[in-house]
Amino acid sequence: MNQQENVAPNRDVQVHYRSDYKAYPFDINSVSLSFELDPDATIVSSILDIKRKADAENNEPLCLDGVDLELLTIEINGKGLTEDEYRFVEDGLEIHNVPDAFELKTRVKISPETNTSLEGLYLSSGKYCTQCEAEGFRKITFYPDRPDVMSQFTVRIEASKSDFPHLLSNGNRVDYGKLEKGKHFAVWEDPFKKPSYLFALCAGDYDLLTDSFQTMSGREVRLEIYVDKGKLDQCHHAMASLKKAMKWDEEVFGLEYDLDIYMIVAVGDFNMGAMENKGLNIFNTKYVLASQDTATDTDFIDVEGVIGHEYFHNWTGNRVTCRDWFQLSLKEGLTVFRDQEFTADQTDHGVKRIEDVKVIRSHQFAEDAGPMAHPIRPDSYIEMNNFYTVTVYNKGAEVIRMYQTLLGRDGFKRGLDVYFERHDGQAVTCEDFVRAMEDANHYDLEQFRRWYSQAGTPEVHIRSYYDAEKRQLSLNLKQTCPETPGQKAKAPFHIPLKLGLLDSAGANIPLKPLLTGEGDTPVEGDIVHLKQAEQTVIFDDVPEGTIPSLLRGFSAPVKLDYNYSLNELIFLFAHDTDSFNRWQAGQELFSHVIFGLCEQLASGKTLNFNESVIKAVKNILDDPDLDGQFKSLALTIPGVNTLIEEVDSVNIDHLTEARHYLKQRLAEELELDWLLHYQTNHQTGEFEQSKEAVSKRALSGTCLSYLMTLEKDAVYQLALQQLDDANNMTDASTALKLIMHSEYDDKLAVAEDFYQKWQNEDLVVNKWLLIMATDPADETIDRIESLLDHPSFELKNPNKVRSLIGGFTSANPTQFHRADGRGYQYLARQIKSLYAVNPQTAARLTGAFNRWRKFDEKRQLMMREQLEEILQMPELSKDVYEIASKALK
Repeated sequence: MNQQENVAPNRDVQVHYRSDYKAYPFDINSVSLSFELDPDATIVSSILDIKRKADAENNEPLCLDGVDLELLTIEINGKGLTEDEYRFVEDGLEIHNVPDAFELKTRVKISPETNTSLEGLYLSSGKYCTQCEAEGFRKITFYPDRPDVMSQFTVRIEASKSDFPHLLSNGNRVDYGKLEKGKHFAVWEDPFKKPSYLFALCAGDYDLLTDSFQTMSGREVRLEIYVDKGKLDQCHHAMASLKKAMKWDEEVFGLEYDLDIYMIVAVGDFNMGAMENKGLNIFNTKYVLASQDTATDTDFIDVEGVIGHEYFHNWTGNRVTCRDWFQLSLKEGLTVFRDQEFTADQTDHGVKRIEDVKVIRSHQFAEDAGPMAHPIRPDSYIEMNNFYTVTVYNKGAEVIRMYQTLLGRDGFKRGLDVYFERHDGQAVTCEDFVRAMEDANHYDLEQFRRWYSQAGTPEVHIRSYYDAEKRQLSLNLKQTCPETPGQKAKAPFHIPLKLGLLDSAGANIPLKPLLTGEGDTPVEGDIVHLKQAEQTVIFDDVPEGTIPSLLRGFSAPVKLDYNYSLNELIFLFAHDTDSFNRWQAGQELFSHVIFGLCEQLASGKTLNFNESVIKAVKNILDDPDLDGQFKSLALTIPGVNTLIEEVDSVNIDHLTEARHYLKQRLAEELELDWLLHYQTNHQTGEFEQSKEAVSKRALSGTCLSYLMTLEKDAVYQLALQQLDDANNMTDASTALKLIMHSEYDDKLAVAEDFYQKWQNEDLVVNKWLLIMATDPADETIDRIESLLDHPSFELKNPNKVRSLIGGFTSANPTQFHRADGRGYQYLARQIKSLYAVNPQTAARLTGAFNRWRKFDEKRQLMMREQLEEILQMPELSKDVYEIASKALK
């Protein structure tokens, strides 16, 4: 990539390149840290046992990272250094003429109380917490803050016993005791080498839930979950999820936990979802706390999935970690795949697959097509925090899934076994992972490697030709990949394309590939290996009228172009034996109708669509063999953000109007059907968290959503009754959202009653903020302006920012893209208020402007103006600068 390709002019920024990687010249054999906790003046003492590597140059200086640190003392081998023996450099410290082996001691002072970035060590709600990934450890002490420097850590913490009775860090606690003046201390040792990004410290007064788990080798592991006072009753699901994850990882991958204790601490102010620090996982409260009163069914599933994700990192991330941050998908893509498989095993494989692909389609495809497009292994970055993306995580997981598709489950497991055998305790690269898969299975993955280096979403164009005389079906396949920043020409990917052929009754036809000619696509089972820019595969003994079911299970993260007719989509929606493709057919059917309506709006025609679509929807709704969760997904019309990614440019007003018209017509034509299925599935008895109960709640919520578009008083009363009677948060929040997003006269009074009831439960208040922010009514912009000063909102809390501001920009397209530009102005003001407080959160909000070129000329101009104003802000953070500057490029 050209070194200036993605850098805006007139700004001196450092760009990091993967090609510039150089191993650190020193080993840090051990680290001893001592913390004297104080809100404004915490003293951190560090002792590093350092040895120059044998292959390092003798004159290389010792370079240590450090940000916002006040250096108090510095010694080498017990001798204090004078100021002419070291020098401060940007974001660090440099010491020349160091011995080949020595002990470095430093003492620094930091201020956790004023650290609003929530990186490094910070004080939040009266508790100390750390977040060190990616580069937060440099805000704690001077250290080579990079993932390939691995060391054994010993940590001593001292603080007030009454204020901070729990003092926690990585590994096992080896000592504790009382000190003078009401203080106490604890000492922790982690027997496993780790990079600094996995360091963790928590100190506070928590409620504690304990349990234990016996590993497959018979060891007893103590399990502890620390939460804010009064929240203990909301931790039991998290504990059960942890034990499930530990058992699942043993049974599926043969991976056993390795410490005597596993701890989770739930934190209200946290930039991320959770963090896998060795033995001491720190979680956003959103992914720990769950009870029927405060958490939806989705929340319960998310808690289980994130608990599993962080636990699975113990092997795929901690025991084997990344050499550098360009390799982030090595641990994150792999672990996302593992947590997806775990959740699928606990719930429903088809439903889970659909949910995962929805994220890819609505968010990752947009990222691939925007200014921040990058491969799952990026080539460069300005600010690493900006590359914790859906591409690295979710597309990375899709790449891992393709390994399993290509090699089979047993082959994938063999590859993982080789990976762990070779690299346990090491910091490695994506290439090391690929080699392990190749060697374990004697499989050539040379072309497959392009998924790591090429950005963008490949497009697979398929055309079919039927020869009635020979009873042969030919599929001509072409693959292309659009230009992305810094990458113009793309070489063909290795794309595993799962498919099936359905006869006129909807039954699968045995696949009989007929390969003729050099370069024809090889077919293995139900997988076509698309490796060339254009290939053809022929299937023999195919009856006339056969319909291909393509890209089953979303076997590769690509866009599929096939000229299905309306009737073929309806057929697949009714009959496809692959649950993902059955859902996909419905989504294409809805999209087909919506974009047809958009054309009618553009030409001033009366809106209408084929009546057979209504019948297709009714057939799904009435099908007794379909799961309620699947029905809910299949009957939900694609969201505006997903639809936007299906076209090169969009008239947002026509799109939202067309989508609303389709939903309203379906509601009108099938009113009695929606009502019948709502009444059949809505539960009023004792609450259950069973799969059947969750499915019923999902379907009843979808039915009520359709009914509410009718704007009938009787339906409003139905929603009010559900809200009043609800014995669970799923039903309550569904009803509140539908009421708030309606024209109901008293909806603000209803919302205020809900807030008053739940004002002391932050996670429920965040749902309330999100519902308020996503109301499509014109007055919403004024309401969310006033909510910035509401007691429920705190700009320094990322969860609240994501709910109110992020919810508005990502889930309220009607109002964010207002014709008067007030939505854009609102977002820009919040970014300007936030970038100095929490750069990471501000940068994520800035990403809402990335797709500005999709819209009409007037909206483009308004969004561009806001981006330009953001770039002119004084001392703009690197995080925001990178996003805004690339958007304008």
